[in-house]
Amino acid sequence: MMWAIIGTWPWAFNAHFCWVIAYFYNHSENWVIKYGIFVMLFSYYRDGATPYEALPMTRAQNNPVFTKIITQALSYTTQHWVTPSPIAQVKILYADQPHPRVPVMYDPTIVILFQGKKIGYVGDTVFQYDAENYLLMTVPLPFECETVASAEHPLVGISIRIDPQVLQALLLDIGDDDSVIRPCSGSCGVNSVPFTEEMLCAVERLFDAMKTPRDARVLGPMIVKEITYHILCGEGGAALQALVNRHTHFSQIAKALRRIENHYADSLNVEQLAAEVNMSVSAFHHNFKAVTNTSPLQYLKSYRLHKARLMMLNDGVRAGAAAVRVGYESVSQFSREFKRYFGATPGDEVARLKVTNMAVEES
Repeated sequence: MMWAIIGTWPWAFNAHFCWVIAYFYNHSENWVIKYGIFVMLFSYYRDGATPYEALPMTRAQNNPVFTKIITQALSYTTQHWVTPSPIAQVKILYADQPHPRVPVMYDPTIVILFQGKKIGYVGDTVFQYDAENYLLMTVPLPFECETVASAEHPLVGISIRIDPQVLQALLLDIGDDDSVIRPCSGSCGVNSVPFTEEMLCAVERLFDAMKTPRDARVLGPMIVKEITYHILCGEGGAALQALVNRHTHFSQIAKALRRIENHYADSLNVEQLAAEVNMSVSAFHHNFKAVTNTSPLQYLKSYRLHKARLMMLNDGVRAGAAAVRVGYESVSQFSREFKRYFGATPGDEVARLKVTNMAVEES
């Protein structure tokens, strides 16, 4: 029985934990203690849980490189959620308190967390990014996000803006050797992808390059390009490639999203957007939802509301003026849809964001 218990050590806190259990089980004459140990182990297996799951050892705790990166990242943060770094394409992310599920909007970006985690919700899809998995967002996408962080273990990470020109240059360098790019498992614009050791090594050098302005200016973009290369060669490669490949449904929808991004205040309709990417209306609807998990009109409305919120938060624009700027003809309709989407009036939402110092986009 002792060896059977010791055999569970990979799922427990550690090997010492199981040795203690085994010792008490074999040396105790008290049947109550033995029965209690048996019930404890049985309940863990029955519920599909283990002592390890109750107190997980994070990747950051086990790897000194993570500790080094976290320390460097904290030296740049201003205690705000998003802080510019010495490298133009890179921003430092920080949160020292949890945040409930709220609507956010990210532009095409790579989000790498070294500590803490975030849980995203796009339609029926739920995804998580943390020290084990980075977020790859290949299209501008409004979604809902929950933040797991605390003062003792703050969320620390970076966001890297995706540059289509860098992608195209890398694909030209790769040339016909496209065997390094894995087949795409889906066409959604948001992906949670395993964070590799190659990427970790590059990120470590990225932070080293931030120490001096010249290294940040010269080496920073080169290391960002290297990180993008590793993503292209990893599980997120097909999603990145689809972003610049002009002959896929994904790239056609990405083109429509860029149209919305640049002309969201104009009078846009589905027929017009479908025609611009050479699709029928039904095909456009189908492929648009596959990429964004929502309909074209719902996406446009969400995009306008997010842009209006940014105007009010960052530029001090009043709700009525923001409504007109993003394309609403009726201020009352804007206020109703804003409250329905964000769960608060425009004034209350902006006040909440200022108090909590929470970012509404990471790129």
